[in-house]
Amino acid sequence: MMEGYKIKFEPLGLTGHCRADESLLACAQSAGIGIISLCGGKGNCQSCKVQLVEGTFSKPTAQELKAYSRQEIKEGWRLACQTCPTSDGKVGIPSTSLTTTQRVQTEGQEIAVPPEPVVLPYQLKLKTPSLTDAQADADRVLKAINHQHKLRCDNIDIGALSQLAPQLRSWKWQCRASVREKELVAFGPWPSRQLGLAVDLGTSKISGYLVDLDSGQTLAVNGMSNPQISYGEDIISRIAYATQSAAKAAQLQRLVVKALNKLASELCTEVKAKVGDIVDSVLVGNTAMHHLLVGLPVKQLAVSPFVPTVSRALDIKASRLGLKFAPGAYLHLLPNIAAFVGADHTAVLLATLNGLPKETTVAIDIGTNTEVSLIDQDGITTTSCASGPAFEGWHIKDGMRAATGAIERLRIVNNKIQYQTIDDAPAIGICGSGILDTVAQLYLAGALGEGGKMDEKNRRVRRGEKHLEFVLVGNKEKKDVPRAIVITQQDVREIQLAKAAIRTGIQALLEANGYGEEKIKRVIIAGAFGTYIDVANAMAIGMLPTLPPERFQQVGNAAGTGARLALISRAKRAAAQKIVSGIKYIELAGVPGFSKTFMQASYLGKYRLKQGKREKIG
Repeated sequence: MMEGYKIKFEPLGLTGHCRADESLLACAQSAGIGIISLCGGKGNCQSCKVQLVEGTFSKPTAQELKAYSRQEIKEGWRLACQTCPTSDGKVGIPSTSLTTTQRVQTEGQEIAVPPEPVVLPYQLKLKTPSLTDAQADADRVLKAINHQHKLRCDNIDIGALSQLAPQLRSWKWQCRASVREKELVAFGPWPSRQLGLAVDLGTSKISGYLVDLDSGQTLAVNGMSNPQISYGEDIISRIAYATQSAAKAAQLQRLVVKALNKLASELCTEVKAKVGDIVDSVLVGNTAMHHLLVGLPVKQLAVSPFVPTVSRALDIKASRLGLKFAPGAYLHLLPNIAAFVGADHTAVLLATLNGLPKETTVAIDIGTNTEVSLIDQDGITTTSCASGPAFEGWHIKDGMRAATGAIERLRIVNNKIQYQTIDDAPAIGICGSGILDTVAQLYLAGALGEGGKMDEKNRRVRRGEKHLEFVLVGNKEKKDVPRAIVITQQDVREIQLAKAAIRTGIQALLEANGYGEEKIKRVIIAGAFGTYIDVANAMAIGMLPTLPPERFQQVGNAAGTGARLALISRAKRAAAQKIVSGIKYIELAGVPGFSKTFMQASYLGKYRLKQGKREKIG
């Protein structure tokens, strides 16, 4: 019998076995429960909030006393990473602390391309073996494909070969052979469809697309949270965890492989198919996610000059990573660009460009790490901005993931606050798009100054335990709201830092090409957060340059679209490599005047930037 204590986690109803010296976070992780831990369990981020319901536990640590008021601790609120049990007990996990049930942006543009998959199907009609014709099954298949289709194959994947004998006899010696570059990678009954899987592996979210390779049609789409988020919210904290030991790097790899298998299974179930029907796959992600999945070292990515192990496209047997697709299926990873700008941005460019445009275009993929490219007739210039997780709701007092009950839209009309929540549920917090709206609307209403300072005289501003805070929704105003939802002065600062990083990235690319903001004729905004933002509000706080609204185009998950294109079309894979080979990368930290530009970009309002100076508009 396992020693220690039994801890029941609600509302999941799952029980974990916890040692006396083991934190609730570690216990939950061992039980397969995903609790968000943005700082990797150091007690700094306060994202692993739980409520002690029954039992006895260790005394509050200094980090917990800093995170919660005396009353909140009395009510049982604690940090899972800091709390250990001293008896059997029950712990409640609020929805804001769980890695599940997050809204994931999967929608993107459907771009029609002629199907030209790397894996092609061939119908084989084989002679039944006899005493006078006892040729080996593998030789019979290779001979048939050469004779019937004039195709010389050199190899049969060993995994596919191990299943061949019973399959051929079950299918009465007629089958579909899936061939990739003269290698037989899978077999299926004839007729049957070949499926492919395209994946956008994000730092916080994973999107999957199941595709019919013969027609190019997308059959099913789904998304989920990246379970690695329990070990750090951003790239740097994820790398820090992985570099502690080879075992921890392998743990992160196993987590995402398990998630990919689950995603594939759910997609296939939706169309009444089997995971084994997936004969090809394409995955995109930033450089860190790419390296962690493949099992490459990541320590050097976090140290200047931020050099990846590999940038070129990779083709790896899916089974080698533990992916349960067809036995010989490959995983194709599009090429990375440089530093943290990975294959996900390559996919965005693949999906949104058809050659170099005549008019200057800026492409932005907004996320925890935001990638920006400036494209014109002379080529592509790219940079990466550490915009951080504030737009995901992290480091915001009442911030949360884009899940049920999150405020996603907010307006101030005649001094009255109007808001909309996800699924029209009672408000329990505020997600990224709602936070951006709030800062913009408070600024436009005069409750925030250009420097971001709150107006203490505003009737909705009160002094919290640590900072001034603006009450967005009071629990006295809305009876279905369990507590007041606020945005604090510190929350505003977090948004200022995030939006300044993005604006500085755009400005650096403009100045590197000798352009002013007026040169931009088109702005492509990609990514989950970019899909839901109000562009007018983004301009109002200076996150985006002030341009005519018609120049902005929100394209949804363009990285997912690009991954699908590469899955369907061999030519698109070649195009991706061509795009990357022509990119000039700029490291923001090395740009002259970076600090001055960043400081000016942190101000709220509409303005132009030039050589570290800010010119107010209107």
